[in-house]
Amino acid sequence: MSGTTAPRPAPSGAIGSDAGPRARRGLASASVHVGVRSLVGVVSLWRRSLQFRVVALTMVLGTLVLAGVGSYLYQRVADGLVEERRIGASAEVIQLAAKAQLQLGGSNDQRDTTDGLVIAAKNTVQSIAGTEGSRYVVLARSDNNTVTDAILPPIVSGDEVGLVSIPAELQQKVAGSPATQQTQIITLRLSNDTDVTPAWVIGQQITVSGAGPYGLYFIYPMTRERDTLSLVGRTFLVGGIVLMFLIVGISYVVTRLVVAPVRRAAEVAERFASGALNDRMTVRGEDDLARLAQAFNGMAASLQQQIAQLENLSRFQQRFVSDVSHELRTPLTTIRMAGDLIHDSRADFDPTVSRSAELLHNELDRFESLLSDLLEISRFDAGAAVLDLEPTDLRRSVARVVDATASLAERKSTRIDIEEPDHPCEAEIDPRRVERIIRNLLVNAIEHGEGRPIEIRVGEDDSAVAVSVRDHGLGLRPGEAAMVFNRFWRADPARARTTGGTGLGLAISLEDARLHDGWLQAWGTPGTGSCFRLTLPKVPREPLERSPLPLNPLVPSSPSSTPPPVAPAGSLTHGGLPVGLPPDPGAQTAGTRGSGGQS
Repeated sequence: MSGTTAPRPAPSGAIGSDAGPRARRGLASASVHVGVRSLVGVVSLWRRSLQFRVVALTMVLGTLVLAGVGSYLYQRVADGLVEERRIGASAEVIQLAAKAQLQLGGSNDQRDTTDGLVIAAKNTVQSIAGTEGSRYVVLARSDNNTVTDAILPPIVSGDEVGLVSIPAELQQKVAGSPATQQTQIITLRLSNDTDVTPAWVIGQQITVSGAGPYGLYFIYPMTRERDTLSLVGRTFLVGGIVLMFLIVGISYVVTRLVVAPVRRAAEVAERFASGALNDRMTVRGEDDLARLAQAFNGMAASLQQQIAQLENLSRFQQRFVSDVSHELRTPLTTIRMAGDLIHDSRADFDPTVSRSAELLHNELDRFESLLSDLLEISRFDAGAAVLDLEPTDLRRSVARVVDATASLAERKSTRIDIEEPDHPCEAEIDPRRVERIIRNLLVNAIEHGEGRPIEIRVGEDDSAVAVSVRDHGLGLRPGEAAMVFNRFWRADPARARTTGGTGLGLAISLEDARLHDGWLQAWGTPGTGSCFRLTLPKVPREPLERSPLPLNPLVPSSPSSTPPPVAPAGSLTHGGLPVGLPPDPGAQTAGTRGSGGQS
């Protein structure tokens, strides 16, 4: 319709004009990412593979050596071809210059005029020029020529060269030394060749009758020599590449002959370390590698024998402890009955005997507790300890332990504060063993808390439950953390155990945590107190990745922000920390001031 203008399409690139730069930036970023990953992969392979390092170094050094030797040989060949061309051309120029001097230096009636002289010079130049561009000739007036009767223009034998092709420096040398032949290398671009061609220029002075001294210059293009050098260079390059591959292949084969036995030795050593004590290396021949295999097999046999002896000794010790513990049960029962009878009748004795009866009763309690702990330790050593798993609310376990230790806390004037969530913290655990762990930690906190409040926290997340026991007592001194879970170890032997601890409580707690595939960790500083954290997986045999509770109570950080190291099943060491991995900041390696908690 009139008055209506149809909308014009937007010009190409007007919409989304920045899509191109964005796409280029994306491709550049992807290329950088791929390059970084490739570099990381090469560096990792360099660090892990001896064979790769040897082959790579051989290739690099071989390339440098071949490049150096090839360059040297190429230069020698080039110098030889150029020098040979100069010698042949110089000898030829001597003859041609003599011929030109003979033709232009004598008298001739046809050369009485300048035009006749020019014609004669052209004929001479053409007669001594080469065929098919093998040699060009230029005749030009010398700088020292003072004859003005006849002046000849520059005469050349072809259109591809001229007086401009003759360096001025060479012309001066020819004029300054008439009896000496002068040579110089120049470059030409001939019409029938796309490449620049080097050429020898040889100059010699002759005397033209009636015109004075003139410089006669011969230009010898080295086209054939250039082609020969090109062929030699290609041959060197192809031969170098082939030779490089041969060297790399030879180094790979030779290195494999050495690395393969070492790899087999590493594999046998790994299997040996994993428990396959009967594995041995195969011995072939009598060379150095064969002697290495024999020495390795001898070492493995010796280690196997020593390990077997240690295992026998360990089994004997474990059986001895177990047998002694069981044998002591019967006399201990009799002594217990007699002691209880004496203790119940202590009111009828004089004060000295009555006090002895009380001491006897207390020490029998300690003896019975120690015997129970020894039996439990012997079960752990024999691998006979098993879990009786059932869904358990960790809050109830904590409550039962607090109720059981209430009398001890009251005697110590210690207040116990519990912080726990409102919802259940359930996990598949052995409640008896977990309560024993918590009881040992709480008793230790009461013993060493100096009467200050004790804080118990319970927490959970999607994969784990945890309980921490925090006291404000003695804390941990430097160097004690590595020994706190050792059996019968005490930081201060002079300090009395008022609750009758046996010295095995924390060691048993560690074994209980191991059975659950859990962590038992501790933190502490002198004068500030300590904090123990027990972390257990909700699902049995599920590896832990972090704990719901922080280990260091002085760091106000989220538990998930500083997760503890991942501990694979069966890899716990003292304190439940993985072997070879650092603990949390400020954490001590397991335990508190002693291992004398109740078990």
